[in-house]
Amino acid sequence: MSKGRAEAAAGAAGILLRYLQEQNRPYSAQDVFGNLQREHGLGKAVVVKTLEQLAQQGKIKEKMYGKQKIYFADQDQFDMVSDADLQGLDGKIVALTAKVQSLQQSCRYMEAELKELSSALTTPEMQKEIQELKKECAGYRERLKNIKAATNHVTPEEKEQVYRERQKYCKEWRKRKRMATELSDAILEGYPKSKKQFFEEVGIETDEDYNVTLPDP
Repeated sequence: MSKGRAEAAAGAAGILLRYLQEQNRPYSAQDVFGNLQREHGLGKAVVVKTLEQLAQQGKIKEKMYGKQKIYFADQDQFDMVSDADLQGLDGKIVALTAKVQSLQQSCRYMEAELKELSSALTTPEMQKEIQELKKECAGYRERLKNIKAATNHVTPEEKEQVYRERQKYCKEWRKRKRMATELSDAILEGYPKSKKQFFEEVGIETDEDYNVTLPDP
């Protein structure tokens, strides 16, 4: 083996050995290749061969599961863990899990706040909006001033007079319409044609012809 290949093989062995020791869980060669290929650029053939060599050297353990080989770190190199230690680790896992959930919740709040701030007006936009509103208010104040200064206001008495006249004319309108309807109905009792033909021959025009509706009382 050339010196360059030997160095590459040694480098791959170090990467795989360190990975299995840090993860301390069983992996197939395909799993190891998939997990490390992007970061270290190791080819699948190199991963398979290196894992087999490490197992032959006794640096890692190898077991067959069906037709697949599983590799994992030699457990003899790790200290024995007591039940108390395991309980302590479980407690740390629970605490860290709660902390992660709390941080995730805080991140969601901050993201929502950032989204709201991003959609809000910027300071220059707000200043421009304020100037436009001030200009609009000034226009309304000028209009109000002109209205107050006008001399052609309608007094309450004049308004009441108009309202009474409207009621009077609507009442007369309703009365005359009723009389015309009763008269035409009496004529139509002995008329051989339809009501529409009668109105056309006589030249009667109705409110409905002009889409006019009698106002409510």
